[in-house]
Amino acid sequence: MKKTYKMRDLDCANCAAKMEDAIRKLDGVQDVSISFMTQKLTIEAEENRLEEIMRQAVKVCKKVEPDCEIVLK
Repeated sequence: MKKTYKMRDLDCANCAAKMEDAIRKLDGVQDVSISFMTQKLTIEAEENRLEEIMRQAVKVCKKVEPDCEIVLK
């Protein structure tokens, strides 16, 4: 399943790349891209585990950039 989420307070393209790499390593993630310019995260992951994967993705992003937020609604 492919889904797009809005991001808030993503400060730099380098951080976006680090987040992408870390999320890509999560179990169940097929593909991910984070656009610094549009402040959007697009993820392709197992549909039945998407909620759990996104909770892990939020934690990963907070480690890279504590002020950054993924809007899950």
